[in-house]
Amino acid sequence: MSTVSRQELSEALLFAHSRLNSNTFRTLESSSFLYALIELLDQKGLLTIEELDARKAAVAERLKRQYREQGMGVVTQDPEIDKYTFTATVEIDCASKIPFCRASCCRLPFALSRQDLRERVVHWDFSRPYMIEQGPGNYCAHLSRENSCCTIRDQRPVPCRGYDCREDQRIWVDFENNIVNPDILRDDWPAPIEETSEDRA
Repeated sequence: MSTVSRQELSEALLFAHSRLNSNTFRTLESSSFLYALIELLDQKGLLTIEELDARKAAVAERLKRQYREQGMGVVTQDPEIDKYTFTATVEIDCASKIPFCRASCCRLPFALSRQDLRERVVHWDFSRPYMIEQGPGNYCAHLSRENSCCTIRDQRPVPCRGYDCREDQRIWVDFENNIVNPDILRDDWPAPIEETSEDRA
């Protein structure tokens, strides 16, 4: 009996989750219209198309947040950008900052792109498709704990290339003076945060 490789399993799960996402978003759209209509009818007793559209958008966002919080969503980066032609790379002297920030940026969750998935270099968390795989302390699975360097630097995802920590108050109170947010010392940091594909982009 042949053994299924991680690569084959990744391809199969990507296909299955893509189809699941397609159906889920159609259901979400229908549900959003229904709940918006019910709320307006209950409050006003009448409605217009403009009112329905406005309420539908607000309700859709609320349902999407609940969906993510329950760990039921399957996400990829949207919009997708070719990481090898990405021009907004941020250059920070990380070596001088890591003794203070403890490479906290490598603990932030984010969704991978289809490009990342197809390359089969960047690992994703099978329990939370398609979020970057994290290990002990919520650190990225591709971070070397010996020297705090990325082991897949040339293939690293777009969020890693474009993320700028300098104004991120989850990490820094004062970047220039090396004053960190004490919350990064927590074992469960950065929880609780809302995980979106834009968190590190």
